[in-house]
Amino acid sequence: MDEKKPSAVSFRGVSRHYGEVRAADSLSFDIAEGEFFSMLGPSGSGKTTCLRLIAGFEQPTSGEVLIRGLSMAGVPPYERDVNTVFQDYALFPHMSVAENVAYGLMIRKIPKAERAARTEAMLAMVALSGMGQRKPSQLSGGQRQRVALARALVNQPGVLLLDEPLGALDLKLREQMQVELKAIQRQVGITFIYVTHDQGEALSMSDRIAVFNKGRIEQIGRPDEIYEHPATAFVAGFVGVSNILSGAEAAAVAGAPAAFSIRPEKILLAAPGAPVPGDSCFADGTIASVLYLGASTRFGVALAKGGELIVIEQNREETAVSASARQGQPVRLIWQRAHIQEMRT
Repeated sequence: MDEKKPSAVSFRGVSRHYGEVRAADSLSFDIAEGEFFSMLGPSGSGKTTCLRLIAGFEQPTSGEVLIRGLSMAGVPPYERDVNTVFQDYALFPHMSVAENVAYGLMIRKIPKAERAARTEAMLAMVALSGMGQRKPSQLSGGQRQRVALARALVNQPGVLLLDEPLGALDLKLREQMQVELKAIQRQVGITFIYVTHDQGEALSMSDRIAVFNKGRIEQIGRPDEIYEHPATAFVAGFVGVSNILSGAEAAAVAGAPAAFSIRPEKILLAAPGAPVPGDSCFADGTIASVLYLGASTRFGVALAKGGELIVIEQNREETAVSASARQGQPVRLIWQRAHIQEMRT
């Protein structure tokens, strides 16, 4: 990042307390201009509190939030260079789609002709051309979310805040909107700060992800860094499925008691006694559980030396019947030593 260019958003030792509850606890991080930055974590982890601190709906108990290098201390929400897209869309039901999108421009007294042109261009960007005269009630959930996005972007904010905006959509539409949101963000070049508890959303769209837990940030990094190299047991367990072993179980499998994780899809399910390459680890065990998932099957393997590892295999030839028949079979698990990730517990 160019040091002369201010970050889009900066937290400097920011805390937000509600009595004894530390919703945000001494947070310091920067979000770059033009970045798609996701705040990922379970309910109550502090991610939405951080979004509200950026928007100005909350004020820090201590510390400072900066937007483009300027302190936001005492700056009301309407004077901040941000807009917010909410999960419930927050559209005006009595207004048309075009009127909803143009509302912010009207408040700013943008001339009518320019207002109409910018509104139409924004509707085209979100694939809603020709729907400007409809009411929100005449649209699907995905279309209403696009209207909310267009309304937030039409004012050309420096930062767009998205508070679990896809949470009300069904899975297929949510996946489609993930692709569209990232494409729109690249097109407009605006900083997107996205709050979600869905690790799939965060991994698929983000330039970087901050993983929140109990008001603190466990790890910040690119999606591949977060997934392939989780820094803590919490990150390994929350982002995707991971095997985490420590103590005696880790020592029996990897030769040392230090906590480590290994992703289930990195493990080969081999026949008993199968040869092990020199750069690999292995553990013998018995298939204790089988969960057929359609595209893949999840096997729980009880290890001969104690503990259990989950293995996920793509179903290239496997069927539900053949997968279930493998329960109770002895197997050898093999994985590359490079795929072991040591971590803090």
